[in-house]
Amino acid sequence: MSIEKVIIAGGGIGGLTAAASLLQAGVDVEIYEQASQLGEVGAGIQVSANASRVYQHLGLLDRLVDCGYRPDEYRFRVYDEGDVLQHIPLGNQYEQRHDVPYISVHRADLHRILVDRVRELKKDAIHLCAEAAEFVEDEHGITLHFTNREPAHGDLLIGADGIKSSIRKQIAGDTPVNYTGDASWRIIVPMNDLPQEHRQTSVDIWVGPGKHAVTYPLRGGELLNLVGCVEHEEWDDESWVAVAPWEEMVRDFADWHPTIQEIIQHADRDKCYRWAMNNRAPIRNWSTQRATLLGDAAHPTLPYMAQGAAMAVEDAAVLARAVQMESDATAAIDLYQRNRVDRTARIVNESSANRDLFHLDSTQALRDAFAKRDMNAERSAWLFSYDPVNVPLM
Repeated sequence: MSIEKVIIAGGGIGGLTAAASLLQAGVDVEIYEQASQLGEVGAGIQVSANASRVYQHLGLLDRLVDCGYRPDEYRFRVYDEGDVLQHIPLGNQYEQRHDVPYISVHRADLHRILVDRVRELKKDAIHLCAEAAEFVEDEHGITLHFTNREPAHGDLLIGADGIKSSIRKQIAGDTPVNYTGDASWRIIVPMNDLPQEHRQTSVDIWVGPGKHAVTYPLRGGELLNLVGCVEHEEWDDESWVAVAPWEEMVRDFADWHPTIQEIIQHADRDKCYRWAMNNRAPIRNWSTQRATLLGDAAHPTLPYMAQGAAMAVEDAAVLARAVQMESDATAAIDLYQRNRVDRTARIVNESSANRDLFHLDSTQALRDAFAKRDMNAERSAWLFSYDPVNVPLM
């Protein structure tokens, strides 16, 4: 069961990072993406040290810094008064502690950098218009069938096909999906459109009764990203590109801080997106003998720790190392999953718990809860300190 070729379903951030990691290690890769053209929807991503280390290993960190933004701090703020409950130093202090920077970057920019790197390593690795349907495996290899093209063959299959993964469904069956009660807004505004006092150089988590918002700069400070999670009885589509009325966003944040008000006022009113936030309990097995999952396909998570993309990046690095360490596909998959399942489950569960923390029903309750925590120490101790490129695999 030697590993000569890996096939990847999904050309998003996780699949491309896995492809770059494997190709750089000398393993042949083919990526199959269902879209007709390459690109990435969505808005900002926060790249913390645990993910930055992987991009450093791939030779992409400088490119990421050039097109992104290095925030100077991470602040938890009261929704209406704006005072800071806690902060995590970022910028130079963070880099001195963790040896790599904390970067906020537009998803489309990160995606482009990864596509370029994969093509530098293998010009024709990426195949478009390839919608995965099912796989068949035996002792000789694995075949991925598509709805619209000839099958692909390899020694190992990575399902990096996202939250609605067809590969996950074949491996794990239908797993329960629970609506959290939150709908999530996202908008991007030009920073220079905002009054000076409402521009920012930090990542701000605004917490308040029944909702919270996250704001941070992108593209060298040219843009400001806002994601707002609001308790919402009606279930929206679970889609990044579902548009909702701007007026509803205004109402949702009517009593919030003037900075939030200004950002919403300067939004493109035809590009206010809102989608349902669904929760899925972690699963303990996401693999067969020759197929495994990565990123959202393996462990979809709420974005309340800003670690969804980072987990996919970690997965990619660890899986590439496991393939290098084991000549047998099943052994490599077992090594990968064994070293990822507990950490990813912890992040999924703590992200879910943050929903309750951020949405406490009074300012005093928020102050009391944050007074009992040290977010900087907690996240530095186990989250930011993790090094997917060098952590011992057991």
